[in-house]
Amino acid sequence: MYRNFISLLNLPKNYDIGFFKSDVLAGLTVFIMLVPQGMAYALLAGLPPVMGLYASTLPLIVYALFGSSRHLAVGPVAMASILVFSGVSLYAEPQSSDYIALVLLLTLMVGVMQLILGAINAGALIKFVSPNVISGFTSAVAITIGLSQLGNFFGIDLPSGNQIIPILTSLFENIANIHLPTLIIGMISLAILIGLPKFKATKCLPLPLIVVTLSILFVAYFRLDDAGVSIVGEVPTGFPSLSIPNIDLSAMQTLVPTALTIALIAMMESLSITKTLAKKDSPPLNVNKELRAIGLSNIVGSLFSAYTVTGSFSRSAVNHRTGSVSQVSAVVTAIGILLTLLFLTPLFYYLPHAVLAAIILSAVAGLINVRPLKYAFRVKREDGWVWIVTFAATLVIGFQWGLLIGVVVSLCLLINRLTNPHVVELGWDKKSGRYRNLQRFPNAIRDPHMILLRIDARIQFSNAEYIEKILENKIEKIKEKQKQPFDIVIDMAGVNDIDTMGIETLERLIQEYNHQDNVDIWLVHLKGQIRDLLQRAGWNVLYSEAIRYTSLEQLIKNRQLPTDYMI
Repeated sequence: MYRNFISLLNLPKNYDIGFFKSDVLAGLTVFIMLVPQGMAYALLAGLPPVMGLYASTLPLIVYALFGSSRHLAVGPVAMASILVFSGVSLYAEPQSSDYIALVLLLTLMVGVMQLILGAINAGALIKFVSPNVISGFTSAVAITIGLSQLGNFFGIDLPSGNQIIPILTSLFENIANIHLPTLIIGMISLAILIGLPKFKATKCLPLPLIVVTLSILFVAYFRLDDAGVSIVGEVPTGFPSLSIPNIDLSAMQTLVPTALTIALIAMMESLSITKTLAKKDSPPLNVNKELRAIGLSNIVGSLFSAYTVTGSFSRSAVNHRTGSVSQVSAVVTAIGILLTLLFLTPLFYYLPHAVLAAIILSAVAGLINVRPLKYAFRVKREDGWVWIVTFAATLVIGFQWGLLIGVVVSLCLLINRLTNPHVVELGWDKKSGRYRNLQRFPNAIRDPHMILLRIDARIQFSNAEYIEKILENKIEKIKEKQKQPFDIVIDMAGVNDIDTMGIETLERLIQEYNHQDNVDIWLVHLKGQIRDLLQRAGWNVLYSEAIRYTSLEQLIKNRQLPTDYMI
């Protein structure tokens, strides 16, 4: 039984009572953090706050049973919440019964998509999404989330949506209507949440819970709700019963883009978190297993009135920092939330919306990160432009289109690099005693008896024609400068793969120039797998001379080519 338990929860083999105590402490710490965050994020998603607590129970247990990470803390998060709101608020009024029904259907769709993506091993797709796209998208979403909470923070009415221009316009129009008591509560809460962690003595304090507790007592004692401070009000007690989301095909069709966006973002977020927190003794990260586990969490959650969950970086970091050893900590957190639902929800009646807004603002502040942008522009400017395009498109057009535009731009740049590979002419550099790129080393000497070119890419159907034209252009330009006989040597050291079209391209070059007087083409530094492919194509019979020499040095020695230029 013990071994089965160990295997089920992916525990370390030496798991003992000491590890269990560490997990309990970490689980309780995350529980204290998750109660106010869960309620705040549900409100951000346009849902009753209690649904954030529903999303913090069964989904955590399901992930603990099926996930591969020992430290990932799943549950409601800001980004998924705002994506839910932006996708569903177009079709129903937030917090209405129709809206909740659509959110539960969306959660089920996200879970099924993630489960299918994991089943077909689609985790590899993440390799094609640039980190600069994710960074730009996350920063833009964080800004939008922050702006969306200014209504609750200032006590004024602001339009719902995920585009900043209407929000900012309405904010300036209603700036005179700011509710002063609400603003004071929000400002004090935000100052505590952001300012106190800078002091070492307060880093271990559960500041969100402290702020929630003090604000409830303050509002209840002075009855500030009668003065216009917006409060949460009655929070249902108990755990929801099993209910299957209403399967509406027309609604599913409209929600597909949002569901797919959330599924992919959840995949990338969770992968980033688990990679960051993985220890040396952690089990190997399985992206597809993560997808399946989070997908199952969302499917089960949708049956019990929970909305979309994914990995949380802040709570995962806290879970890891407080000594979590395994997903037992997640089970402890879920039990704490369940007990809160059963016995403690009446205590949240006087919780101000401004405090929940402050919790969200403090949480998303860390998501705005321009350091990758600065680094990208310093190293490779086109990566920086990917960040900017994604960021701007997400802010101005919206989340789904912003992410799609960023991915498309990133893929276009990738395709451009694949189809326009690096082909250079080499010359002898006396200082280093090596053949160097003549553009980077202008003092290198061009061999008068050879045209020496190097290809730094795979040769395949997407770039074969480009490589052929580049080689021909370089050869013709050099021929115009030197009238004496020469050989053409192609350094293949940078070629790791070649397809049939690439082989045909090389054959055409050989056939074209070998018909000219006193011109031979040689391929040197062929890697083993490339030589095998050429031999399968019949080169050992048709073009054996072209691949006869393994290195340039061997070619010069055996062909007895003059080497005066190297002295």
